[in-house]
Amino acid sequence: MAKTQEHKLVVIGGGPGGYAAAFMAADLGLDVALIDPEANPGGVCLYRGCIPSKALLHIVKLKAEALEASDWGMTFGEPKLDIDKIRQWKEKVVKKLTGGLGLLVKKRKVQYIRGMAKFKDANTLELTDGDDKGTQVKFEHAILATGSAPVEIPGLEFDHKHIMDSSDALNLENVPKSLLVVGAGYIGLEIGSIYAGLGSKVSLVEMTDDFMPGADRDLVAVFSKKNKDLFESVMFNTKVTEAKASKKKVKVKLEGEHADKAKDTYDKVLVAVGRKPRTKNLGLENTKVEVTDKGFIKVNAQRQTAEPSIYAIGDITGEPLLAHKATHEGKVAAEAIAGHKTAFEPKAIPAVVFTEPEIAWCGLTETEAKAQDIDIKVAKFPWSASGRATTLGVNDGITKLIIEPETERILGVGIAGKSAGDLIPEGVLAVEMAAVAKDFTLTIHPHPTLSETLMEAAEALYGQSTHVFRK
Repeated sequence: MAKTQEHKLVVIGGGPGGYAAAFMAADLGLDVALIDPEANPGGVCLYRGCIPSKALLHIVKLKAEALEASDWGMTFGEPKLDIDKIRQWKEKVVKKLTGGLGLLVKKRKVQYIRGMAKFKDANTLELTDGDDKGTQVKFEHAILATGSAPVEIPGLEFDHKHIMDSSDALNLENVPKSLLVVGAGYIGLEIGSIYAGLGSKVSLVEMTDDFMPGADRDLVAVFSKKNKDLFESVMFNTKVTEAKASKKKVKVKLEGEHADKAKDTYDKVLVAVGRKPRTKNLGLENTKVEVTDKGFIKVNAQRQTAEPSIYAIGDITGEPLLAHKATHEGKVAAEAIAGHKTAFEPKAIPAVVFTEPEIAWCGLTETEAKAQDIDIKVAKFPWSASGRATTLGVNDGITKLIIEPETERILGVGIAGKSAGDLIPEGVLAVEMAAVAKDFTLTIHPHPTLSETLMEAAEALYGQSTHVFRK
């Protein structure tokens, strides 16, 4: 006879949304179980996504800075890379963070169940994998936080060795002499930058006409100018129709505007064209949970599904597919289950592309405003006029504010430049607090810092930017 457990709350999925939900619920006094196949919480973000990619990006940025330092009178010589040590360091970072989460699970007295689960009905799960396979878990409430997986394109099926998804690429098995990256979104550009920095000749193919579809073009232009020699070739308005792997190479076929630029073969191909929700084999058909045409789970402001006992958070609920969105949703769901009055209703969710330079934005973008015919004012401050940017040798950045003309309320913020991801939270706070441009000008920013660019962008709205003269 199968064993049975009972819990007030069961969280399925231990990524940034799932473990945040479990921890919040435990802090609120609930009896919580957290189910995930890994040894410790962390999910794709910590094991195979955000954290390993940023660790590797840090290394290639250091290499680039070492080479650029010769312009400032400091010569290091050509940096030498030990790929095995780099991989070990990346794995050490992952182990430290996931191990820390494992300790927090114990301190919060969350029962951690290693395995997979599916719904038998609206109040029962069955463990389908792991040491407790077959065990039934009864619950009053459940939070689904199973995340997303890379999209696979017909004709470019993953073999996880020569034709890779993002997780395969971040394993850093080796550094191929040639790599074709399919997709110029943030995943393709971040991983492409890593491999180019580690010595691969990277080519990039993208169906649209520029990098980072959807982002404002003036922000993207900062990346394009800085990285004009990063990739061996860039093929916009082009797509890969087929990729066949042999023992050592991948033979590809392309069609489109720049298909003639492509080589016939590459050592490896990375497919980075998006992600899809992980809802397969969850037993959703045994519940009243509803999904959209794209497979995302429908939820209300408390992240509750059409099945009252089941909540869903993170990537499985739809765009944007970002770890910090999942974390916030997880806390809201936990609070709702604990009986608190709460809702997920952010005015701004920041997006950051961790390339060099970084690109970040939040709230309304200029691109969205034009598409929706929303009247806006745009105030910009060029980093060429920033003292701190000059001391760092990063004068090609830009900071922009999207402003409502009548009220001067900040509707959105965009930044392209060094550490843009660390600067964007001030913009997020401004949007959330309904700040106006004057609030930025009246807030004293430390000098010399890159944060001053936000203040001076607001001053530029009034023609009063200290370091920019406007007739």
